[in-house]
Amino acid sequence: MTLFKKPVSVKGALLTLLLPAGIALMAIAWFVHGLLLERMSREFVESRLKDEVAFLELHIRQAEGKIDMLKTGDYFEKVFHHAFAIQSPDQTIISPQAWQPLLNPLLQFDGDESIRVHNAKIANAPSDILAYRKSFVVNGVAIKVIVSEDMGALKNSQAELHAWTAIVSILLIILLVGIIWFGINLSMRPVVSLQAALKRLQSGEISRINAEAPEEFQPLVQQLNQLLDSLDQRLERSREALANLSHSVKTPIAAVRQVLEDTSRPLDHSLRHEMGSRLGDIDRQLEAEMRRSRFAGPQVGKSAFPVKQARDLLWMLGRLYPEKSFELSTSLTEEFRWPIEEHDLNEILGNLLDNAGKWSAECVELSLEQRDGLALIVVTDDGAGVLEDDQVHLGQRGRRLDEQTPGHGLGLAIVREIVARYGGETSFSNGSKGGLKVLIVISI
Repeated sequence: MTLFKKPVSVKGALLTLLLPAGIALMAIAWFVHGLLLERMSREFVESRLKDEVAFLELHIRQAEGKIDMLKTGDYFEKVFHHAFAIQSPDQTIISPQAWQPLLNPLLQFDGDESIRVHNAKIANAPSDILAYRKSFVVNGVAIKVIVSEDMGALKNSQAELHAWTAIVSILLIILLVGIIWFGINLSMRPVVSLQAALKRLQSGEISRINAEAPEEFQPLVQQLNQLLDSLDQRLERSREALANLSHSVKTPIAAVRQVLEDTSRPLDHSLRHEMGSRLGDIDRQLEAEMRRSRFAGPQVGKSAFPVKQARDLLWMLGRLYPEKSFELSTSLTEEFRWPIEEHDLNEILGNLLDNAGKWSAECVELSLEQRDGLALIVVTDDGAGVLEDDQVHLGQRGRRLDEQTPGHGLGLAIVREIVARYGGETSFSNGSKGGLKVLIVISI
């Protein structure tokens, strides 16, 4: 059983986090305020007591140590509002008299120091005092002076000030709650507009989300629009594929049907060859459309390991063409990812390497690099190459520049189609070893 239920709304989560944090900070500030107030009060009173002791010392020195000649009594209490005690070897003066039980024990020791007395239980005397004692010698006579102050009244003032601080802190917490609530509602307005845009999208009023979202939600809006674009593209491709397939197989099927329905002609070798050719055309068209249907295109969350896939393909093609060498050059590691769907990258690399393996004399080179946010794929071979005038025809569906090598002329066309779906470019040129060089650039 969980003690706390996870908030399901952004407002609830923010209030759950910010409100206790604000209350805790106010409580800490109030506690620190009390400590600082106590410390500052003690230091202030102690400083005053030292000044008054110095003042008394000056008068005693001017009286050459004869404390009975000092103007004492109510004078010091009216001027300083503090109790004091002066002791010489033959005389002790304490004012007011009610403090005598408190200050007499302090005169039994020597030295300059501040003294705090707590919880003293003496009639007509305070229970909490702060005193400062100083010992000095005047004309060979040892003198002790103590000046003290009742801390009870000061503590009462501190408590009152601390209570007012608590009241102000509570008011600030209430104000903080209001500000947090206002800030949350203000910051959530774009989310409300985004929610309204999603409802309009669901009802068919709009086809894309154009709501003004905050910076943090912009990637979400872009990804949703990209997903909608991808779905529209898939639907369009499906319709186009069905139309192409229907158009491409209609003629071969009609020719085969015509041959089969013509009972006046026997099925001789030429007719069988013609029917086999027509059925082969249908089979190639079906294979091409099935391969096209498996192309994913850019997908959120889909990625591939180019180096690992390239090495697997090079190993397989090395077994398929044992008399030829397949080499890989790259600065990428095996853990490096490209945001390309794995099957799509396999189709690109597989078709390029298989095509280069067919036409190369001895060696095929594959290069994988990434620079300035671009994925670069370069495949070169040392074959006869392609004339520059014919390079513009490379990648056209079903177009073959040499009918002697087995194939359907679909490999480079498939590569160009996949690369185009990722917004990339495919270019052909002559390689340094005389063969064909294929360069693919995809923005990632």
